[in-house]
Amino acid sequence: MSVVFRNVDVDPGSPVDTWPYEAIVTVIERGTLGDWLVLTRAIDDDPWGPVARQVEEHLAQESPYGVGPLLSRAIARSRRAAETAERAAVAGEVASLVDRSGLTLGELAQRIGTSRTRLSTYRSGRVMPSAAMLERLRRTVDRLTDD
Repeated sequence: MSVVFRNVDVDPGSPVDTWPYEAIVTVIERGTLGDWLVLTRAIDDDPWGPVARQVEEHLAQESPYGVGPLLSRAIARSRRAAETAERAAVAGEVASLVDRSGLTLGELAQRIGTSRTRLSTYRSGRVMPSAAMLERLRRTVDRLTDD
């Protein structure tokens, strides 16, 4: 499909995040299932990126029957999936740092100023450490392994 709206002609093969806002609105309002899939794929690729933001912006003003709620759910689903992946990545890094330290969980926790149970929750991903705590953990493990 070539999206045409107010002098805007968009090649469907071009990245959606390069499309002007008017083209995204046209796809939302007049597109077909295939067109909406193009939007949801772009949202999946970057859940807080420009496409997701523009879709949100339009849906805040207009909520097209049927596709509006579907796109809202697609954004929410993509963001949940991204957050889950981010949690897993942080937990994996914490686990790797714990292993690399050569210390027991309790010993390393004491070195970074937290409890063994709190460090365990960081390692499992149940709780996310603050950026400062993660940096402290990295620095401590770097010092331990540099010796």
